[in-house]
Amino acid sequence: MTLFAHVNPDADALGSALALGRALRRRGCAVRVSFGTPDQPPASLRDLDVDGLVVPADEVPAAPSTLVVCDTGSLQRLGRLADRVGATIAAGGDVIVLDHHVSNTRYGTLHVVDERAEATVVIVLRLLDEMGAALDLPTARCLYAGLVTDTRSFRHAGAQTHRVAARLLEAGVDPEATTRPLLDTHPFGWMRMLAGVLGEAQLEPSAARGLGLVHATVRLADSAGLRSEELDSVIDVLRTTSEAEVTAVLKEMAPQHWSVSLRADSRLDVGCAAAACGGGGHRLASGFTAQGEPADIIASIRKALDEAPLLD
Repeated sequence: MTLFAHVNPDADALGSALALGRALRRRGCAVRVSFGTPDQPPASLRDLDVDGLVVPADEVPAAPSTLVVCDTGSLQRLGRLADRVGATIAAGGDVIVLDHHVSNTRYGTLHVVDERAEATVVIVLRLLDEMGAALDLPTARCLYAGLVTDTRSFRHAGAQTHRVAARLLEAGVDPEATTRPLLDTHPFGWMRMLAGVLGEAQLEPSAARGLGLVHATVRLADSAGLRSEELDSVIDVLRTTSEAEVTAVLKEMAPQHWSVSLRADSRLDVGCAAAACGGGGHRLASGFTAQGEPADIIASIRKALDEAPLLD
């Protein structure tokens, strides 16, 4: 059994794959978990893989017999592993997609997609319950990591999600020990990078249908020696700009190759904007990849935001 997370996996994607993978392994399945890039999980997530299920992308068979893809809205988000989906289907295998993104493109053979779920780990927990799988501490930690990060520390969580969190705490999860490496720990080099990047950030009050756009660019030179999760956290600081409804951060992954994150406060659908740029995601949190000059990418974001629908 092969389970995928999306490229540059976050806690929800990797936590979902590992939690389900652990349950399948206890049932006797040979399990591997992988993702397109990088070769290893982010340092802050490596402790979740207590069973050593993660393997590099080049160790994934060309056509797995059964493939489960977690928290991945489109084939593009699988990077160099995207071809395994078509190969598995062509060989008569199943591709099961577990996701909570409203923009999911339904690229598998079976889709368990719940756009109302605040995180994919919530869907995985339902599956574990249906399987009668034990909710032991390592599994609960995987699920809690995805839940706390995808809900922005439960700020975007309903009552049922808080009840899920209570179950995970009752299973033994230490919330401080689990959350601190994910959200509250940075090397000193991050502070210097952040100071430089924020110093060059730009505010466009008339953009995003007049609701305001703030954007920043993290170049390779800025990110030298820093982990991918350090770069991902830039948007959480920039989005506190009170004059902007939408925040965009361009992160240079390779020369002129960018990973773009979009966030909205509450009034504009950035999921539609990201889809117009070739990506996708949620209404308030989305992203895409692009190549070229930052000014051209910002121009495409500006256009997509002006055409994105307002939210009720």
